[in-house]
Amino acid sequence: MGAKGAVEMIFRAEHRGGAKIAARTKEYEDRFLSPFAAAERGYIDDVIMPRSTRARIARRWRCWRGKKVELPARRHDNLPL
Repeated sequence: MGAKGAVEMIFRAEHRGGAKIAARTKEYEDRFLSPFAAAERGYIDDVIMPRSTRARIARRWRCWRGKKVELPARRHDNLPL
C-alpha cells in the first residue's frame, strides 16, 4: 500500500480537504518511507546500499563455504531384529 492510500485509511475523519490529505501524505512519507527510520526502530538489521549489495552477498557466501553443521548424536536408534 502506498503512502496516499495509507493516509486515506488512517485519517478517514479528516478526508474532507485535499490539502490536508496532501500534507498528511508528505508527513507520512517523511516519517515511515525511509529504511533508515525502520533501522532506528530495530525493525530491520541493516540498510544495504545498492552499490554494495553484490559485494556483501559474495562475502557472506565465502564465509559460509567452509561451514559444516554438526548434527547431534542420535539418542535412540532402531535395533536390528
